[in-house]
Amino acid sequence: MTEAWDAAVEAQIRGAVQRGEFDNLPGMGKPIPGRGMPYDESWWIKSFLEREKLPSDLLLPTPLQLRRRIEQVPDEVRDLPTEQSVRDFVGQLNAQIVAWLRNPEGPRVAVRPVNVDEVVHRWRAERVRPEVTTPAVAPVTAVAPSRRTRRSWWLRWRRRG
Repeated sequence: MTEAWDAAVEAQIRGAVQRGEFDNLPGMGKPIPGRGMPYDESWWIKSFLEREKLPSDLLLPTPLQLRRRIEQVPDEVRDLPTEQSVRDFVGQLNAQIVAWLRNPEGPRVAVRPVNVDEVVHRWRAERVRPEVTTPAVAPVTAVAPSRRTRRSWWLRWRRRG
């Protein structure tokens, strides 16, 4: 029975080739991506993340995702307009941390709630700090030192030594 099935499938493939249904397919004549590379069990996840332009942090377990978010708090609150928005942001993050602490799953990683007052204090300090601006200075044209100036510098240096 399998031989008859194989013969029928082969006949359909030969007919499709003769009709030209396999001509000009996308990727024709190009090497197969990943050929010659060692097998990776999560190749489809990695290709999905790359294709959809998603961060690879999504593959991390929950406690590591939370730790990474805690590290990024200063960068994320820097552009928030009000103190209340900073407090709300940190409050939402702390709610996620507490929810994980109540029902931890994944690797045991130390994760603690973020100190809201400390984040607000840093946020204020960055807001008060004046922007460092370079004063407008007229461009200076470079003038090559005269031969006499270079020689006198050399003589002064030799006398010291």
